[in-house]
Amino acid sequence: MPRSEPAGREAATPRPDLEGVVVPLVTPLDERRRVCKGSVARLVSGLRPYVSAFMPTLSTGEGWHLTLSQWADMVRATVANADGAPVLAGVELGRAGPVLERARLAAELGADAVVVPPPFPRGAGCPGLLAHYRQVTAGSELPVVVYHENAVSGTPLDAGALAAVCALPGVIGVKESSGSGEFTAELLAHRPGVPVLQGWEQLITSVPGVAGFVGPLANLHPGVCRRALDSFAEADQRAVDALCGQYHLFDEDWYRHVKLELARRGTISTPLTVR
Repeated sequence: MPRSEPAGREAATPRPDLEGVVVPLVTPLDERRRVCKGSVARLVSGLRPYVSAFMPTLSTGEGWHLTLSQWADMVRATVANADGAPVLAGVELGRAGPVLERARLAAELGADAVVVPPPFPRGAGCPGLLAHYRQVTAGSELPVVVYHENAVSGTPLDAGALAAVCALPGVIGVKESSGSGEFTAELLAHRPGVPVLQGWEQLITSVPGVAGFVGPLANLHPGVCRRALDSFAEADQRAVDALCGQYHLFDEDWYRHVKLELARRGTISTPLTVR
């Protein structure tokens, strides 16, 4: 179904197609905990043949803890090395005003879209969810990918409410990180009208109909993720599950383990985290 443009947005603004493996990049740091541009270049160029888009500065990129300069440097470095692939900048902020400020900066840095979680701290509920995204989409010059989660926001899982968010002009996709295959299937049954990307490795093959996958394993084994997404086969899911166990991707500090492996491979210069 054609989607109208919000007031003030150019109708010709290109919108990235969201499908396949989208990688939520770690944020490589040097010894002074500045973004290491060389590491970003190696990481992005190595992933480029296997992924359809890059998603820096989200939770795997320690987005909640990045300083403004770290955030901007990471987005800038990703854009510089993306080789034409869309860059979807994560904005881990809980209120619409700061989100819109960051979205303006993302546009200046050359990002193609912003990825925005529900409002937090907790307590907004489903009406607050729709109001939040209505304000964000109305004010952002970049398209918006909804980062659907409830661990931080505490927003109840409600497929109808999320489908209403998807119908807002300016929303171009959903990173569906509820952790529930049943919820993902319910959302798809609502025909949200935008691509739904599975946000958990253990669910890649569980819900036919998703357009793609976004998860930290894509930093390390994007080809394995792509095979599971293409096949929806149990054997490929078992391969994904084994790798998740090997790299501790369901630990609270999963991004630390991803960085340790990338540093061991020589892809990034240090395994340092932001905190």
